[in-house]
Amino acid sequence: MKTATVLSLRVEPELRQAAEKLLREGESLSSFVEESIRVGVVRRRTQSEFVVRGLAAREEAKRTGEYFAAEDVHRELKAMLVAAKEKVRGKAKPGR
Repeated sequence: MKTATVLSLRVEPELRQAAEKLLREGESLSSFVEESIRVGVVRRRTQSEFVVRGLAAREEAKRTGEYFAAEDVHRELKAMLVAAKEKVRGKAKPGR
């Protein structure tokens, strides 16, 4: 696949200097900008998909009349988070 050029970008000198100071060993400003674009694309896709799922859930709740209290959802999510953290800790222990 051929590559394409992203437009030239004018920024304040301070922003360029700040970005250059953060470059990792062997990293170019161009690769930093490319990675930033990739991360931004993924983040925006994820946000859009989240909104679509939320709207679909709202419509399903309207259709079925089944709603859940925020406190119950938070409690369940917290329990899932605790379980996931415990699982990670268990894998990190030597001999397991």
